[in-house]
Amino acid sequence: MDRKIRVAVLFGGQSSEHEVSRVSAKSVLENMDRSRYDIRMIGITKRGEWLPYDGDIKYIPTGEWEQIARAKQGSETCKVSGTATCMDLIASRGSDGRPEPVDVVFPVLHGPNGEDGSVQGLLQLAGVPYVGCDILSSALCMDKEFTKIVLEHAGIPTAKYVRVYRDEIDCLMENIKKEIYDRIGWPCFVKPANAGSSVGVSKVRKPDELEKALRLAAKYDNKILIEEFVDGRELECAVLGNINPKASVVGEIIPCNEFYDYNAKYIDGKSETIIPADIEPQVAEKIRDYAVRAFTAIGCSGLSRVDFFLRRGTDEVVLNELNTMPGFTEISMYSKLWEASGIPYPKLIDRLIELAFEKHQQSARSYERT
Repeated sequence: MDRKIRVAVLFGGQSSEHEVSRVSAKSVLENMDRSRYDIRMIGITKRGEWLPYDGDIKYIPTGEWEQIARAKQGSETCKVSGTATCMDLIASRGSDGRPEPVDVVFPVLHGPNGEDGSVQGLLQLAGVPYVGCDILSSALCMDKEFTKIVLEHAGIPTAKYVRVYRDEIDCLMENIKKEIYDRIGWPCFVKPANAGSSVGVSKVRKPDELEKALRLAAKYDNKILIEEFVDGRELECAVLGNINPKASVVGEIIPCNEFYDYNAKYIDGKSETIIPADIEPQVAEKIRDYAVRAFTAIGCSGLSRVDFFLRRGTDEVVLNELNTMPGFTEISMYSKLWEASGIPYPKLIDRLIELAFEKHQQSARSYERT
């Protein structure tokens, strides 16, 4: 390809992590090689509008980008008409006004409606390569219960849990408390089954705190998980690749709050990261092995950050969750872990885009054989 690679960067989205996505996108855009990539930016508003944006990237985290994009576009958004296809949503306009299809999409979107397979399905229909996991693996990793089911089958330990649905809160509370007592005990964590960045998560120390935590989680999803409390250190490992994925060094998070919640991750900025983590070599190797095995078992591609607990006073490793589009902010672990493993941020972006093309070509060959 003689010209630059035309990359569409999606940011924002319709999720509780809209603001984090904007911060991640700014970091990604700052580290993309402008001599190699022709970058097109598309912001997705909280109302689901797709707005082309060609202004200064400093206005993306603040949210000012939306006003700037609207002022330039007027009432024109990325609407499609006539015989349009999904590709028209991410196509840009050339000097002659005609749509110019992009070569690859980097969906810097976190949480539901972005990281859960929905946007991946649209990009699949558009027939365009995209960075990250496919529809199925994205959906599996977003649903924490299905993640556990797959990992259990693969022989990878996860925390014990009780599943609750929203409409059971009013009528089955005593049954829920008994099941917690019998299976996992107190304290425990209550979280939405489909959400990210610890949104809607509560630590529950005693039974009379349970209902409030369940109702908070129910604001974000119909299905809720109540997990055992694992008294352990919080460790993370980054995975990169398609068919033969590789694991980074292991890092440790020292949360500034009681646990690594949304504020600790993105707002307070006081949590400490230690890379590489001060753990025994055999423990680090076990975590790296579990990370790659989990990535492969779920069918991930491109990238994932895999989060673990190391039970205090033991070598027991418990896999917490996989994030298929982890944060890419300045303080996010995914890029930091790879930098410590020998791949600086700009080269990491290059590799992710290469993997997107590779995955797309593999899928195209599979389609040709059917």
